[in-house]
Amino acid sequence: LAVGIILVAINPYKELPIYGDAIIHAYSGQNMGDMDPHIFAVAEEAYKQMARNNKNQSIIVSGESGAGKTVSARYTMRYFATVSKSSNNAHVEDKVLASNPITEAVGNAKTTRNDNSSRFGKYTEISFDQSYQIIGANMRTYLLEKSRVVFQSENERNYHIFYQLCASAMQPEYEHLKLGRSQENNLLFT
Repeated sequence: LAVGIILVAINPYKELPIYGDAIIHAYSGQNMGDMDPHIFAVAEEAYKQMARNNKNQSIIVSGESGAGKTVSARYTMRYFATVSKSSNNAHVEDKVLASNPITEAVGNAKTTRNDNSSRFGKYTEISFDQSYQIIGANMRTYLLEKSRVVFQSENERNYHIFYQLCASAMQPEYEHLKLGRSQENNLLFT
């Protein structure tokens, strides 16, 4: 068994000009180590290994809440779309992550460290054809904190969807749920 390349990236909490198409093209076709460490260097190495050895590759994006995991995954997908010259090139990452707002509402909650903390894991599988162009993707989501539905630590909250439903309680389509204010409903779960 072997461990591959490890890249430690830090979320600068602002846009940096290091993720555009010019940077993608600069890393495309380069060997690992020929250029500065970058998420595009990791993506290029995985892409080359897939094409060279015709074997599946994995990129694990991990980190604490607010570390930029979703953004790093998005940059990786954009890299693959661009270098593979996929026909739906520019928007493949948008298509793959189109479910993200729903996933975040159901799987994100306010914690003591982050107001929008992901309490779920994602597994995204990107499929390529014989020409190594993207032909599709599949994303699986795993809820990591089911207990949060019925119990929250002090200064933490339930999943966002709970509060969004309570805020919509007076809408006709939600009357059958008999929802009230979130403070009232939250007492039912404690």
